[in-house]
Amino acid sequence: MKKARLPPVPKPGQTSTSQHLRKGEKEQQEATEHIDEVQDETDRLNEQASEILKVEQKYNKLRQPFFQKRSEWIAKIPNFWVTTFVNHPLVSALLGEEDEEMLHYLIRVEVTELEDIKSGYRIDFYFDENPYFENKVLSKEFHLNESGDPSSKSTEIKRKSGNDLMKRSSQTQNKASRKRHHDEPESFFTWFTDHSDAGTDELGEVLKDGIWPNPLKYYLAPNMDD
Repeated sequence: MKKARLPPVPKPGQTSTSQHLRKGEKEQQEATEHIDEVQDETDRLNEQASEILKVEQKYNKLRQPFFQKRSEWIAKIPNFWVTTFVNHPLVSALLGEEDEEMLHYLIRVEVTELEDIKSGYRIDFYFDENPYFENKVLSKEFHLNESGDPSSKSTEIKRKSGNDLMKRSSQTQNKASRKRHHDEPESFFTWFTDHSDAGTDELGEVLKDGIWPNPLKYYLAPNMDD
């Protein structure tokens, strides 16, 4: 009668190594399952965010007739927009005397969300006939470029010849363009022509989200406590 063969005795450390591998595989499997759960929740929130954007687009279109009516009433008030800008703390910090003189000819401002609301917006500044530049409309647009990075572009300002005020402003713009990207612009019009760091353009966001929804709030600001 043959003796039963016993299983080979594991070498020292062999058992603990295999157990460690099984434990590691189990932890990885659990981690994978948790990652999948988190991803499902993220996808669900992204779907909700997309629905919110669709609703926002819908209401942006519904607001347009009211914004148009508001613009018609604003046109009856002289210097409405320059007063509004002067009364806003962040905007006024950029306004020198030269800016204010030119902005006295600003008669209308419009903010338009691009068709894909996530891709950007445009701010249009409408000017009356003035001695400083030929443009009737100056526009600055913030959008995502082909690589998905924030970018901006603006109308070229066509300065009228012989105007020292616009020339000085242009010289200030040239100085600002040589500054480091994270420096603040030196004036309203240097901001308009600066495209160095569109992703951190605080003034554009203030105009779009702060002033545009309710410009009357800032126009009346000095009289609110009367």
